[in-house]
Amino acid sequence: MKYLQFSAAWCNPCQSLSPIMEQVKAKGIPVEKIDVDANPDMSSRFGIRSVPTVILIDNSGNELKRFTGVKNADFYISNFK
Repeated sequence: MKYLQFSAAWCNPCQSLSPIMEQVKAKGIPVEKIDVDANPDMSSRFGIRSVPTVILIDNSGNELKRFTGVKNADFYISNFK
């Protein structure tokens, strides 16, 4: 399992989320950051309509959970299951 963090350089909330997701990574949880402008195919595949969006996927790439907006690190850590 891992989190996909969809963001954009022009998105202020995305900038706020980045250090939070670094804290999540520091707990040993895999996080892949995806720029929606640079990766339109991935954004389309997951139906990203707003950023920031964080999606928990299983090892086969199937979506398990989806969160929009900025949450605290404990939220992402506790939802990693």
